Formats: sequence, structure tokens, C-alpha cells
Amino acid sequence: MTGRFETDGIVPALKSAQAAAGAKEVVVMGGGHLCRQYLYAGLVDEVRIHLAPIVLGDGTPLFERTTVPPIRLVQRDTVSTPNATHLTYDVVRQEK
Repeated sequence: MTGRFETDGIVPALKSAQAAAGAKEVVVMGGGHLCRQYLYAGLVDEVRIHLAPIVLGDGTPLFERTTVPPIRLVQRDTVSTPNATHLTYDVVRQEK
């Protein structure tokens, strides 16, 4: 796995990552703000959420109120471990 910082926006960053990955998949990892940008732009086909049994009490919400039309997620997998629950969802593309 390789990583790289991009500062020109999400679309140029994604194109750069896809060029570097070739036929391999590209994974966007980050907090709520970064992941929301990609999700709301229609650039995400899978969402993975890792829930840890710790209440921090503060932070950036993963999903917030928006004017973006609802995004449908279909659960594909759930893995429970003593330290976290790992959820995988497919993003359902809306017909335009």
C-alpha cells in the first residue's frame, strides 16, 4: 500500500490515485469531512464503517444534514470482534 497527500481537491486526488493503482482498487481513508466529500460527489461505491465501543463525545459527524439527495446503502457484510464491529455497505447509484 502506498500513500500520498494531494491538495488540489478530491477529483484530481482520485485521478492521481487511480493512475498510480492501475487495475487495483483505490481506498479513500479519512474522517467524516473527507469521506462525505467523496460520497456526496458520487465517487464512492463501497462504505466501510468501523465502530469501536468507546464514546469520545466530540468529533466530526460521518453524516450530517445536507441538500444532497438521499444515498441508499445496502449492507453487504458485518464482522463483530471484541474491539470493534466492522460494517460494509454497497452504495446504490440513483438513476438520473
